[in-house]
Amino acid sequence: MSGGGTGAAAVRITPRAGVVIALASFLGLVAFFWPFVVAPGKFGSNYAPPLIFGVLLVLVLCVVVSEIAEGGISSKALAMLGVLSAVNAALRPLGAGTAGIETVFFVLVLAGRVYGPGFGFTLGCTSLFASALITGGVGPWMPYQMFGCAFVGMLAGLLPRASGRREVLLLAVYGSLSGYLFGFLLNLSFWPFSVDPGSSIAYLPGLPFTEQWQRYLAFDVATSLGWDTGRAVTNFVCVLLAGPAVLTVFRRAARKARFQAPVRFSPCQPPAPEPPKEEVTPR
Repeated sequence: MSGGGTGAAAVRITPRAGVVIALASFLGLVAFFWPFVVAPGKFGSNYAPPLIFGVLLVLVLCVVVSEIAEGGISSKALAMLGVLSAVNAALRPLGAGTAGIETVFFVLVLAGRVYGPGFGFTLGCTSLFASALITGGVGPWMPYQMFGCAFVGMLAGLLPRASGRREVLLLAVYGSLSGYLFGFLLNLSFWPFSVDPGSSIAYLPGLPFTEQWQRYLAFDVATSLGWDTGRAVTNFVCVLLAGPAVLTVFRRAARKARFQAPVRFSPCQPPAPEPPKEEVTPR
């Protein structure tokens, strides 16, 4: 599994790891779309489903990251992952979600593009985890945020090949769309509990899927579209303005690091025989 960026991926995805990521993505979508699968109160409490699926997401993410690490993550890639996770954790409080401004996606999209989908998936998880620890944002919403960012980073590494201005424009458009996608998915995790049940945009158990879907779309537009637009505009502007320089830096670092360079062992050469010593006869 390789991305559209140039050069070898920083994290090699084995076929088994690819299957694990595919299954994890399916379980992640089920966890996000739980209001259409499980009605609140099925597990004895209205708040049980998001908590149960949140714990499931944490376990799934741990399995995926361990599988990726086992498949092939070098010390160089691990160091790059730590540096970019710290950078993203430091950048996130600058926006703090004010008016929808989110600075965490900028590095995530570009790093996923250059270093591949496996690296992007892992960086999305570690960035949000580190940011939550720094800002005190640990809560039942954190696994959903981690998985949402993991999707953003992974899909960035799967974008089609492009170069020059076309690549920057492609990434800017993708960053904008990912801002809407992230908000759309995150809203699903708390929609059933955030609106008065008597409202026309509230979740009502037992409704047909089409009516439930229309209610959610109306809820998303009414409550989140403005914030998602701020996030989308931020991503588009950041990638468009600073993307070329950051892509150059990332690719230069990838060339120097040579993450997937094969290790070759040369045959051991026997030591050269020492020349015979000349005997000195006394006079």
